[in-house]
Amino acid sequence: MSGSGWRGLFSHDGPRSRGLAALLLAIAAGLALAPFVFPGSRALAAAAQMLVFIVLVASYDLLLGYTGIVSFAHTMFYGIGAYGVAIACTRLGPGWGSVGLGLALALALSLVLSLLIGLFSLRVRAIFFAMITLAVASAFQTLASQLSDLTGGEDGLSLHVPAVLSPSFQLLSQPLLGLRVDGRVVAYYGLLAVSLACFLLLLRIVNSPFGRVLQAVRENDFRAEALGYRTVVYRTAASVISALFATVAGALLALWLRYTGPDTTLSFEVMLDVLLIVVIGGMGTMYGAVVGTVLFVLAQNYLQDLLKGLGGEGGWLHGVPVLGALTSPGRWLLWLGLLFVLAVYRVPAGVVGQLRLRAPRTPRRPPR
Repeated sequence: MSGSGWRGLFSHDGPRSRGLAALLLAIAAGLALAPFVFPGSRALAAAAQMLVFIVLVASYDLLLGYTGIVSFAHTMFYGIGAYGVAIACTRLGPGWGSVGLGLALALALSLVLSLLIGLFSLRVRAIFFAMITLAVASAFQTLASQLSDLTGGEDGLSLHVPAVLSPSFQLLSQPLLGLRVDGRVVAYYGLLAVSLACFLLLLRIVNSPFGRVLQAVRENDFRAEALGYRTVVYRTAASVISALFATVAGALLALWLRYTGPDTTLSFEVMLDVLLIVVIGGMGTMYGAVVGTVLFVLAQNYLQDLLKGLGGEGGWLHGVPVLGALTSPGRWLLWLGLLFVLAVYRVPAGVVGQLRLRAPRTPRRPPR
């Protein structure tokens, strides 16, 4: 494929920074080769979590970074996708028809709810809209916890997936490059393909004329209204599109985990994680969703291991007053919070924004 073809694939929105391009290339290679390069179920689970969160965070960045809408109901749509697939597979059996029907119904429900929220709430401003979405998300989480006959209540739902995605499935009789290609590997590469397609589609949306109008609404909605754009319509459309992609992310998570529950998709902690990733990666940059997600998941999964080597049993600082206590593995959340506060303080534009600011500008050629 030619250079212009690659730029077209990424909607002519390149990294615009050599450092960012190298980082994205390393992330893409790592995710594409994760089953071969990083053996073990833990590493594969972390890579799968990255893929799901890239779709979820990118869809939220469409809402927050490109349109300027602060919503706390995003994880509600995430949960709708997960529960839709889980309920369908539990009631109808582990077939692709059940997966398709569950996803279709989940998308329809998300479409209706996001449209209603958009039409009735987007006419209010800033904090009022945020509070409305928080109330709606909290009510939905309570409803999912109480409808135990349908959703499994606090215990959630464990589902059976199609046979090709189950660990017992064997695609190849012999290992491929030392890797046993079972259903988990098939599920991972299916997840990779869908996540990549969703990301490229979101990248195309924000670089379309529609995306330019969203950015105009974010910068000055009164001026956009004066230019003839119906800002409520564009805000509502952005809310609907964002909700649909979040629903797909939830369905992917349910198929990967073969489980869903209120804590995995609907909790406010997940919403806070999404907000942190958007800020760390860089708001208003789809590439920020990729970089921020990878950094967050790596810290979340491996920071505790790092602390074990410092303050854990046999660690360098084990037994040292104060330092030994501060670097114990049980303090990993403290260090995670400090790292993120430092990142937001030192890099207010996010990692992607900072890398682009430091990139040398190409001088413009004088007109002939």
